[in-house]
Amino acid sequence: MTLDSLPPLQRAEIVAVDWQQLAPEEAKRLRALGVDVGARIAIAHRGIFAGKDPIAVMIGRMTVALRRVHARAMTVEPV
Repeated sequence: MTLDSLPPLQRAEIVAVDWQQLAPEEAKRLRALGVDVGARIAIAHRGIFAGKDPIAVMIGRMTVALRRVHARAMTVEPV
C-alpha cells in the first residue's frame, strides 16, 4: 500500500520510494528529514480540503507535512 492510503495513526515502515516521481530537490529534502526506506512512519492527520492535502506524518518524535503526491510515491507495510 502507498503512504497516502494508510489509515490515520497506523504505524508502518517505508519499504520502497519511487524517487523518480519527485523533483530532485524535493527528494533531497525528504531524505534530509529522514523519509527513506526503513523509516517508521504514521499519519497524524490529513488536510481538510477536497484533495486532503497536506498529510501530517510522524517520523520518530517529529511531525512533517507532506503533499499527497509525495506520499503516493512511498510504499509502506504496516508494523
